[in-house]
Amino acid sequence: MAAPVTPKVGCAGWSIPSRYAALFGPGDSALARYATRLDVVEINSSFYRPHQRSTYARWAAAVPPGFRFSVKLPRTLSHDSGLVGVGPLLDRFLDEVDGLGAKLGGLLLQLPPSLALDTRRAGGFFRALRRRSAVALVCEPRHPSWFEARADALLEEHGVSRAAVDPPRVAAAAVPGGASSWRYWRWHGAPRMYYSDYPDPALADLARQVHTHRVGRDAPWVIFDNTAHGFAIANALRLKEIGAHA
Repeated sequence: MAAPVTPKVGCAGWSIPSRYAALFGPGDSALARYATRLDVVEINSSFYRPHQRSTYARWAAAVPPGFRFSVKLPRTLSHDSGLVGVGPLLDRFLDEVDGLGAKLGGLLLQLPPSLALDTRRAGGFFRALRRRSAVALVCEPRHPSWFEARADALLEEHGVSRAAVDPPRVAAAAVPGGASSWRYWRWHGAPRMYYSDYPDPALADLARQVHTHRVGRDAPWVIFDNTAHGFAIANALRLKEIGAHA
């Protein structure tokens, strides 16, 4: 039986509000300072605009060897193209993120709420990605059809995990699904998305959830996306404290 692995906790982006600056060590950049306390980060800006390969390489050089990035796939691929005919877009994106080298921990595919499950379309996309890369992939679908048994079967077939999210649009969205090799939580803030702070009882419950998924090929990830008022940083650090005593 595989030994338990330590969950990785981080934020969507590495901005550190001034009120939390003293909690981090020194560094030449915000990312370098962030990496003194947290060991993963999710790059969301890639969803809106491309970054040069050299930019990813510079980010990789700013963090210690064990640090890892997850990178959100572009909206041109997930939203504008609806996963269809995206070969050239995938080629460009994967070439860019290759600048992270071994520090690329995985990719995040967030789907629009309007995109219902079409197994032929989604399967074609996953096959196209797998022909190009074996990197871990987590999907955050938002249409209810993606939480049926056939969706889980499709995700498992292609080695794709389904993110556990808060607040969930449907009950099943609160727990991870799909391939079990990489478990990934995205907590956006509740009751107000992107703004709300999570109290200790909610974080303790999350720590218990994550604790049950510590056996696998890859460590579970928890990403806080409640960045609008800076609570993601505080919640990530607090979860690490709680988890250390779980």
